[in-house]
Amino acid sequence: MIAAPAGPVPPAVLDELADAIATGATIVGLGESTRFAHETFDVRDRVFRRLVRRHGFRALALQDDASVGARLDAYVTGGAGSVASALDGAWRPWRTAETAAALDWIRSFNQDHPHDPVRIFGVKPGQARPADYEAVLDHVRVAAPGRLVELQAHLAPIRTAHQTDEHVQRARGRHPGRPFADHARDALAIVERLPDDAVLAPMRRIVDFHERSVAGRDSYAGDARAWAETIMTGQRRTGRPVAYWDGIAHTAATPATLGLAPVRDAQPTVGSVLRDHQGAGYVSVAIGFHHGDLGIAVVPAPAPDWLDARLAATGRPAAWLDLRADDVRRRWDGPATVRVVSGVYDPARDAAEHLIVDRLSAAFDVLVHLRRVTPVRWLA
Repeated sequence: MIAAPAGPVPPAVLDELADAIATGATIVGLGESTRFAHETFDVRDRVFRRLVRRHGFRALALQDDASVGARLDAYVTGGAGSVASALDGAWRPWRTAETAAALDWIRSFNQDHPHDPVRIFGVKPGQARPADYEAVLDHVRVAAPGRLVELQAHLAPIRTAHQTDEHVQRARGRHPGRPFADHARDALAIVERLPDDAVLAPMRRIVDFHERSVAGRDSYAGDARAWAETIMTGQRRTGRPVAYWDGIAHTAATPATLGLAPVRDAQPTVGSVLRDHQGAGYVSVAIGFHHGDLGIAVVPAPAPDWLDARLAATGRPAAWLDLRADDVRRRWDGPATVRVVSGVYDPARDAAEHLIVDRLSAAFDVLVHLRRVTPVRWLA
């Protein structure tokens, strides 16, 4: 274990960490145990910058859809507009000052390296956007005004999922009751009965968005194989190493079980698909923490048998482990429970907010642990 002194992880330690991560890697999954901590994002961002400068990484894959990825890519490659406008419409966890600073750094790097830029892409297929709802309503307002009120009754509640995910609304007690996918399918049935098919395409995107959501699937797993294929395609296209930013429930290199998931069997992850195809060329990094104020909640110390508690036992503010080293693996390997704090986190059920892996060194190659964290800064 290599420990860092009090305060931010020092540059020399980050250099060493990035060098260890990059060795033999074609794709690196930089996973966080929460998207709400400034410090975990900061470590990931600073490691990524070193992977770009020192090791030739030239692509960043994000958990968002293709259209968002294209808009962010346009910004970092010199497009017009502000970083805030580029993030408008992105998945809410990306709409932070931390992400904005990361994008501005990439844009600056690309200005200095116009013939060797860093590119950005989203791992999800193109999804419904708020404009799709407006297109459907505007068309029905003219083509079939007698159906407008009925259509609005289906679309008004479900479009809120583009601001707050449906499963998060359920967890916070703000969900209107009926599943959003059911509303979307009923709205599609109305549109299908119109005399033309002018807005069938955006209406079908709306249905697909809600059917594929966490609430629609009743699963946090996502479409692991499709997302992994998008990342591998991006890597093959450039021939350069790729960094993949997501939560550890997606970047883990083996199937894993989420404590809050309705299904208690281990589910495939994006990282597990990447490991199957890339072998040791996929490097899985987990950036976690012990406790802290995340703004959405104050997270207490974890259960004593959780990995996060073991890593914090020394009392040091930050540390990292390379589980590929034989001596480290012998000491730390085995089944592990790892803290995960999502948008539905509730301190009252902290014991359920975790990820379980059957073998720690198979799921993660490198662990980064921070003892205390503070909130990210949301964009206005």
